[in-house]
Amino acid sequence: MFADRRDAGRRLARALEPYRGSRPIVLAVPRGGAEVGYEVARSLGADFDLVIARKLPFPDEPESGFGAVAEDGSAFIFPRAARWVGPGTIERVAARERREIGRRIAALRGGRPLPDLRGRTVILVDDGIAMGSTMRACLMLCRRAGAERVVVAAPVAGPETAAAFAREADEVVILETPPFFRAVAQVYRRWYDLDDAEVVAIMRRWERSGREARDGREED
Repeated sequence: MFADRRDAGRRLARALEPYRGSRPIVLAVPRGGAEVGYEVARSLGADFDLVIARKLPFPDEPESGFGAVAEDGSAFIFPRAARWVGPGTIERVAARERREIGRRIAALRGGRPLPDLRGRTVILVDDGIAMGSTMRACLMLCRRAGAERVVVAAPVAGPETAAAFAREADEVVILETPPFFRAVAQVYRRWYDLDDAEVVAIMRRWERSGREARDGREED
């Protein structure tokens, strides 16, 4: 159980300590992942940024998704879901979510492109992994962008999802895998939604404190 995302991020950073010397880049999936990723990057003295991806929700059941799309167009579709959702519906939903991705890039990242990932160790961070479609789309993005090593990291995931990522990523660091996993929020004593302004505030805080961490790293 984690007190909040800050606590989860600091504990996740301790588990990722072996990557301190490899100059990794932490890419957080907003919104919730931004707070966790900030703590990881600051603790490791790593570079830090946001990677934008969106779940593709079922039209009649928006809380559930049949896949996800990342900002470079990388898309993951659950094979069984493709039998339930026609190609036209998939494209219509994906187009809507791509528009939201564009809005979030502008709002949360100031319109900046992603950093160059070629040859880098990338640590993908979220505040938890439920079905895993969004993280899979981000993993595909990192592979396409030429990352040398991709680490999937989160405070919590279901056992089956964690096992699946162990086959897909170069390493998986998950702190808790509850056998009766229902929702990411179940492992947080204080759960709250973040809005765009709070994510922007985290990134501004990173511009101040993150630079100090990187400067200290460079002096070592």
